[in-house]
Amino acid sequence: MVNISKKIASVEFDLLSPKEIREMSAIKVITPDTYDEDGFPIVNGLMDPRLGVIDPGLVCVTCGKKVPECPGHFGHIDLAMPVIHVGYVKVLRNILRSTCRKCGRILLTKQQMEHFDRRMAVLIKEGKNVKPLITNIVKTASAADACPHCGEHSGKIDIDKPTTFRYDDHKLTQADVREWLEKAPAEDLKYFNFAAKIRPEWMILTVLPVPPVTTRPSITLPTGERSEDDLTHKLVDIIRLNQRLQENRDAGAPQLIVEDLWELLQYHITTYFDNQTAGIPPARHRSGRALKTLAQRLKGKEGRFRSNLSGKRVNFSARTVVSPDPNISMTEVGVPAEIARELTVPVKVTADNIEWAKEMVKRGPEPVPPKGTFYVSGVSYVIRTDQRRLRVTDKSKDEVAEKVEAGFIIERQLEEGDVVLFNRQPSLHRMSMMAHTVRIMPGKTFRINLVVCPPYNADFDGDEMNMHVLQSEEARAEAHTIMKTQEHILSPRFGGPVIGGIHDHITGGFLFTHGDQGFDKAETLFILSRIGFTGELPEPKGKGGRWTGKQIFSTILPKDMNLEFKSEICEKCDKCTKEQCQNDAYVVIKDGELLKGTIDEKAIGAFKGVILDRIAKDYGNDMARQFLDDVTRLCIGAITLRGFTISISDEDIPEEAKDQIKKMLEEAVHNVNKHVEAYNKGELEQMPGRSIEETLEINIMRVLGRARDGAGKIAGKYLGIDNSAVMMAKSGARGSMLNLSQMAGCIGQQAIRGERIHRGYQKRTLPHFKPGDVGAEAKGFVKSCYKSGLTPTEYFFHSAGGREGLVDTAVRTSRSGYMQRRLINALADLKVDEDSTVKDTAETVIQFAYGDDSVDPTKSERGKAINFEAIIKEVLGKAKVEELAEMQKKEEDVELMRSIQDDISTEGVEKEEIEEDDEQ
Repeated sequence: MVNISKKIASVEFDLLSPKEIREMSAIKVITPDTYDEDGFPIVNGLMDPRLGVIDPGLVCVTCGKKVPECPGHFGHIDLAMPVIHVGYVKVLRNILRSTCRKCGRILLTKQQMEHFDRRMAVLIKEGKNVKPLITNIVKTASAADACPHCGEHSGKIDIDKPTTFRYDDHKLTQADVREWLEKAPAEDLKYFNFAAKIRPEWMILTVLPVPPVTTRPSITLPTGERSEDDLTHKLVDIIRLNQRLQENRDAGAPQLIVEDLWELLQYHITTYFDNQTAGIPPARHRSGRALKTLAQRLKGKEGRFRSNLSGKRVNFSARTVVSPDPNISMTEVGVPAEIARELTVPVKVTADNIEWAKEMVKRGPEPVPPKGTFYVSGVSYVIRTDQRRLRVTDKSKDEVAEKVEAGFIIERQLEEGDVVLFNRQPSLHRMSMMAHTVRIMPGKTFRINLVVCPPYNADFDGDEMNMHVLQSEEARAEAHTIMKTQEHILSPRFGGPVIGGIHDHITGGFLFTHGDQGFDKAETLFILSRIGFTGELPEPKGKGGRWTGKQIFSTILPKDMNLEFKSEICEKCDKCTKEQCQNDAYVVIKDGELLKGTIDEKAIGAFKGVILDRIAKDYGNDMARQFLDDVTRLCIGAITLRGFTISISDEDIPEEAKDQIKKMLEEAVHNVNKHVEAYNKGELEQMPGRSIEETLEINIMRVLGRARDGAGKIAGKYLGIDNSAVMMAKSGARGSMLNLSQMAGCIGQQAIRGERIHRGYQKRTLPHFKPGDVGAEAKGFVKSCYKSGLTPTEYFFHSAGGREGLVDTAVRTSRSGYMQRRLINALADLKVDEDSTVKDTAETVIQFAYGDDSVDPTKSERGKAINFEAIIKEVLGKAKVEELAEMQKKEEDVELMRSIQDDISTEGVEKEEIEEDDEQ
């Protein structure tokens, strides 16, 4: 049977009437038992075969279909007494407060009703939300003291959560509430936003729908016993109690017993709908576990909406640990052969490719790769035109290949060059999911180039990533065009590069471009071989006929590129000497040649890379991708050639430096004591807007902060740029000079919430200090450095400061995640229209110009629409080049004219001599 797809015209969410519940019901459930002794479902029980089938092979009694096709069928329970639906308690409260108990009419005068009718008509005509108006109507009606229609006094409605209503302190039973609601005329219900066919008394249940068994399937335990679903357990309780209530009522039991059973039935039905209802204890399993009932299945992170409907659990995906590979391109992803064999791409068989398709099928699911290779793709399945799947095996491959014809689909395994999506969770921004091309590799892990780590926020300490194989040509084309990694080099957040060099790339760039690093021919060719360089080597410009690192780096720059900027290693001198910088920190690129400066984080790094940013914006993403691939390979080649390591001895400083640091710290402690003394004597000058205690704390923090920085400067002075740790810190590869100063100099003041540590024992932080001591060491100042180790009290303070960071990280992550989810939901219906206005789905203008300036951040200059300085420099640079070329041309023209004139004059002399000879 061919399934005919139909379009859904509309969806309505309505209240079910008792009549509709009975009409859609397959059976009336009357017994709480599920299975008999032989394991068969009991007729008219909760697992009756007419409610649907869940066991393979069985046929549904109601629709005659098997497990995949049978959707399941509802049953119903006739309740002995009416029960309030807990989900409609707020609506019921509003209706009861706004209507008359005697006549059921809304407590509005004729004039008020006409006024609200007019307002509602306008809102409906304009397609606007009527909820605020409904709130206003309820507020106006519930304020009335008496009914305008019959004159009956309007009492006060209170609610004892979750479902008990009181009228002037008298309890209303569920039957009383239903009787009240039955009096409400249909024309008044529009004021509560009810549809014409809906009645409010349906919110008081007299018939309870029983969901199909497909929504609450039994599971068979390894012991052979059946375990029922939580909903089934709850329905068993409801049926048993309903029977007891019916029997007691029919037998004329005392009213107190009937009311108790009625309340218990209300409790069971309330917890059946929502087992987290406030005011009542949750229903529990025998083991003590709270039951997961209807509301819990729908709401929350693990509910139907967020987990199933919005969830991203899909087929044709793979997940494994991710590893680094600096030799593959930034657009590639290394895929283990084992995964490539498992995942498939559908290819439609046409008259043009039928021979190729047959050959592919003949390979089978695990073809033997040709000599010298380790992988070749095969075919796992063939799908016929009637959608039947034929499995390809080594035995059946030839037979299936003969059956292949135009219109079939073959599911071939992954090949090199296939476009796939790659994702790392949490997916926080656009660049958390990008398109890569497949490169089949041995091993068990995905491989990625290190430059794509920043956008994914990936590292290699056990991170796992997801790969999705696209299943249509349109999806592959779209991913290739707009999702490829090279299309996301520039961040939509700030307009700078989010993909770029990290760690070893930056250290390598620094190593072979800082100063006048020279390389002989073999070394130069080794580095250039990393990028497959095939051109002519330039003339060596280094000492002793050696090639400089700057020359090697220039081979990958665009030939017409002109750029000037300060490197990360810039010391920020009072006066910049630019090209004459002693630290080689001013980068100058003229006509694609690096003349001056050091390549570090400021040049090629993620987030800061100026060269990368300029190439992406001026030369396009393809050129930026090529530059990134080349520069990272060059830098890895350079660092491999030179070697780079760091040891604990890199933080060693001479005794002379240690003495200077010790003296500086002692002086700082002495200054702190002077401030404390002045405070105790009342001589401390109070800061404006601060208390005297706050003034003391600020002064002490300032003194100790200067001491730590001073210790760091002394340590940094003795740890030169040749020091590996300093090299990483100053070039921006990893760490900072503050980290180094804390390793070699002094860790400094530990702070909690931006203040010195002051909590602990009474009047002191630790028992090792005198009560009332507010000196430097007593409030968390750590004199020691990491290299020398901390004293016990210093270690305690340091742990307290570090703990705040850990807690803050955990708290901040959950808060920012929740904030992002709320923003996504709030902004989901907004779009940027063709005229750059921001509108919602109702075409309401939210913003007349996107971002107030209509500038795409990726096209901006780090938030600014235009970088005038860069344009002026570029234009002036080109102008100078053109001016020099023009001057040169003029000089050449002058020389040419002179030579012509010389030739003419010489020719004239010779001609005169010839004529004279002829005359003679």
